[in-house]
Amino acid sequence: MTRLTRMAAPLAVLPLLFACSAGSADADGSSSPSGDEAAVSSELWTPEPGTDWQWQLIGEVDTSVDVPVYDIDGFENDAAVVEELHARDVRVICYISAGAWEDFRPDADEFPEEILGEPNGWPGERWLDVRALDVLEPIMAERFDMCADKGFDAVEPDNMDAYANDSGFDITAEDQLAFNRMIADLAHARGLSVGLKNDLDQIPELVDDYDFAVNEQCFEWDECEALTPFVEAGKAVFHAEYNVPTEEFCPTTTALRLSSLLKNLDLDVWRETCPAAA
Repeated sequence: MTRLTRMAAPLAVLPLLFACSAGSADADGSSSPSGDEAAVSSELWTPEPGTDWQWQLIGEVDTSVDVPVYDIDGFENDAAVVEELHARDVRVICYISAGAWEDFRPDADEFPEEILGEPNGWPGERWLDVRALDVLEPIMAERFDMCADKGFDAVEPDNMDAYANDSGFDITAEDQLAFNRMIADLAHARGLSVGLKNDLDQIPELVDDYDFAVNEQCFEWDECEALTPFVEAGKAVFHAEYNVPTEEFCPTTTALRLSSLLKNLDLDVWRETCPAAA
């Protein structure tokens, strides 16, 4: 979750997203997709605008919410949770931090100290130097392999706008675009759809690379119209507010066809959703 400042259809058929292997390792240690993986990319799930969802990143996942999409922590949930949701024809998104280091993750020691930047506002987290593509690519490939191995349908890579924050590094918009496109390619190579998290200013450049968007607080910050390119492309925008009641933001975000929720900031099970559009 990057903003403290603040920084779907049902599963009629599960495509062969998880039948492919994790790919082979290149000489530099990064993973490359196998031929089967490349073929899968044409079958990627693209949720439609307005698709309802649940976003829960802490606590035991309550799998009973009657929605077609869940977004849950990739490290903290095993394949059994994904399988349980799939049994109800629910698509499942794997939350992974891509642009920030978290000291509590099992692979934290794989990140060299020199690419760890300033704190991003969350305990135990620091921005990453996303210019270090050769270092970050194999680490992120392993994380996305984990998501694919657990059966997830998609990934939500977080902290995708270091260039617009005080990261401790001289990261340009072009550096960020290169990193964000690498992340999208890694996900697609593993048969995973991928959502663009926040990074509103780069939506025009990235909408074709991503299959949906995930946004925090666009209403509070008067930014929701910036997400229109995803809706116009037939791709869902999964949106959450934390500080504004639904009666204030729902008329605007429903008209824009966003999939809006009111959530607690820690993203526990509680949710309040907008009324269905007439």
